[in-house]
Amino acid sequence: MSDTLRSDIPSRLPRQVADAYVDDLVALDPITGTYLGVASSSGRLPDFSPAGRAAVADLARTTLARLDAAERMPGADSDAERRCARLLRERLTAELAVYEADEDLRTVSNIHSPAHAVREVFTLTPSDTEEDWAAIAERLRAVPAALGGYRECLQLGLDRGLYAGPRATATFIDQLATWAGQDEDGSAGFFGEFAAGGPEALRAELAEAASVATEAVADLQAWMAQVYAPAVAGAPDAVGRERYARWSRYYNGTDLDLDEAYAYGWSEYHRLLAEMKTEAARILPGAGPWEALRHLDEHGTHVEGVEEVRAWLQGLMDEAVENLDGTHFELAERVKRVESMIAPPGGAAAPYYTNPSEDFSRPGRTWLPTMGQTRFPVYDLVSTWYHEGVPGHHLQLAQWTHVADRLSRYQASVGMVSANVEGWALYAERLMDELGYFKDAEQRLGYLDCQMMRAARVIVDIGMHLGLEIPADSPFHPGERWTVELAQEFFMLHNSRPAEFIESEVTRYLSMPGQAIGYKLGERAWLLGRDNARAAHGDSFDLKAWHMAALSQGSLGLDDLVEELSRL
Repeated sequence: MSDTLRSDIPSRLPRQVADAYVDDLVALDPITGTYLGVASSSGRLPDFSPAGRAAVADLARTTLARLDAAERMPGADSDAERRCARLLRERLTAELAVYEADEDLRTVSNIHSPAHAVREVFTLTPSDTEEDWAAIAERLRAVPAALGGYRECLQLGLDRGLYAGPRATATFIDQLATWAGQDEDGSAGFFGEFAAGGPEALRAELAEAASVATEAVADLQAWMAQVYAPAVAGAPDAVGRERYARWSRYYNGTDLDLDEAYAYGWSEYHRLLAEMKTEAARILPGAGPWEALRHLDEHGTHVEGVEEVRAWLQGLMDEAVENLDGTHFELAERVKRVESMIAPPGGAAAPYYTNPSEDFSRPGRTWLPTMGQTRFPVYDLVSTWYHEGVPGHHLQLAQWTHVADRLSRYQASVGMVSANVEGWALYAERLMDELGYFKDAEQRLGYLDCQMMRAARVIVDIGMHLGLEIPADSPFHPGERWTVELAQEFFMLHNSRPAEFIESEVTRYLSMPGQAIGYKLGERAWLLGRDNARAAHGDSFDLKAWHMAALSQGSLGLDDLVEELSRL
């Protein structure tokens, strides 16, 4: 391990061990460094080769050994140290389980892979000065080695018979073509267009570096198309119960009863369907939910124009901050800042959020993929931006960053548990419904449609990966076993979004097994924790105080989340 790492520091308290781990991880993973705002990371990319991945795994094992010693130190039993130690142990153990099963040798996805990380980090790399752009040029020149290391992992996976799904592979190949500028629209590709925004003094250097990066993407695309795709053509897209349970632990921070979770998804489906029918009748009497939503696609409230929708979403978040601060939250000034952005082309169809840097010099940002659209139905955006922005992802993740000095860097950043974060964001949508922020039947039906999508995720994600039976009381193919084709058909019938979005979503679930279920299961944990705290406090329960305490405790897996929320 490099002598720049901190693994030789004697074991102290768990939070110190956790923060030393973050420092060591940033040395190995400059992309994590950029997310945190570490300036020295800007010119580098990680080693995604088998050797590079082994170094990250070795760091995890070393840290767990140091944690064992730290937990025996005086003071390690305080609430702050206990929470951090439990999170660090659970996360590193889950990550090692994934690594030791060689899952990193078949990481192909339409949204989550080393190649996606390489592309996305450029949108977050500082670019205010010529010095920043000189580091960007260096990072562009590092793209071939990063993608080459990733390809080594995939080749080793082929050698060992560990294959990614053919559906995700085909989608990824198309994305690489877009990033390389191989579409017919005359684009210079992602890196070429990105580098064109640099200063004139470095324009030639940036163009040359972007060309190197683009060539590396094209090389990976050709290898994926000519070598990888034919090799995995007969592989299953679904992962089966054993792999699914491993990934579910990774994304949810608990060993779920998958059959109970599947049944819960169906119970939410039936509850939401009844509510949606009521709202649909208010919009179009006699119509079902998705007929009413199709009506809104044509005749409902819209925003016209890409820049116009970006500004509209910014206004929606600014309004939410103004209305919620002081009433249901107490927000620091730097937490109030969040930016609405348009996502670069060539990614997945779902909106997303990126955290602020540790010093807030880069604010939290929401990203809208337009997928070529210029006309945007409002019903599809309001609830989604409460989820991505305020009071959803932004309030939680920016608050973690704000209180990181009271937690640890680890709890506020790289220790994030997906189901905790996605559960809070879905809870945030429900909170806005409870507070009456969906102003009419149009917006409320859109909210319920978003909720239904998350319930359907639980059903199809678990159902198709485990090949479960569709219940007898289902209106859709009762008694049959789930297949990928049935999952896409079910999703299409119970979702307002276009076919391209549905296809992208199902591909995402196939290539990130267990992640999509964390939205509804995480929301359930947040609601149960709130209910328990309210019952314990009775009439003295203060929702604003509970929100701020809940948002200031950092990440927790679902194993611990309900317990900790109930104590607040």
